[in-house]
Amino acid sequence: MGRRAGVVASVAAGVWLAAAGIAVAQPALDPGTFDASHIPPRTAFAVRTMVPGAGWGTANQYQERAALSLAKLYLADFALKHGDGSAEDRDLGERMIRKSDDAAADRIAAKYPYAIDSEAAEYHLRATHGQGNWELSTTSTADIADFLAAKLRDEPDSPILAWMEQPAERAADGTRQDWGTARLPQVYGTKWGWADLGDPEVASVSFGPGFTVAAHTYGTPEQQTEDVLAAWSTVLPEMSPKR
Repeated sequence: MGRRAGVVASVAAGVWLAAAGIAVAQPALDPGTFDASHIPPRTAFAVRTMVPGAGWGTANQYQERAALSLAKLYLADFALKHGDGSAEDRDLGERMIRKSDDAAADRIAAKYPYAIDSEAAEYHLRATHGQGNWELSTTSTADIADFLAAKLRDEPDSPILAWMEQPAERAADGTRQDWGTARLPQVYGTKWGWADLGDPEVASVSFGPGFTVAAHTYGTPEQQTEDVLAAWSTVLPEMSPKR
């Protein structure tokens, strides 16, 4: 059994036992310790566990913001689940996730123009909208964290998760992929996003054993990493983040 399948299986078993009235160990993540008062409003931050509806974050976690290249997760998921099943779609999906390839996203979006809005409806993502152009699409950190948690619960062997575990060191445009939620302890896989024009704006979403975490920052990769590490220190203070 792969590590993602093992994590999901153990969480699912724990949920079932708890429902049956049998005492089980609680997740290490404790929402009661989360204090977002020191997180600048430039960053929206959301954490989810594998229990549907269980999670927490900053007050702006539901704020609709630019999806940036996190939209490629929605595009890839739609193509894999509802596309024509072609090898080309799978190749384009891998390029979108591992290398954040814009050209691959353009081709999938042209082929499936309603993909993002369809994903929003399927996963009940209230702040996620396609806007007729994936580069203009929106989402929230709550939406993307919920989406990724659903993938872990319901489809732990999804190629999307495997691709997130094996990102290219540099994206197709040469951007180094190494900031934000990827710097947290026990993270298995990450997808990043960034703005190519205008003021700096970055996003990242990751998953680990029993959790997903997403962040969006009106600022630089370095600022997002700073804010994410500060937020995580209140979620699980005994764990030392990677710096």
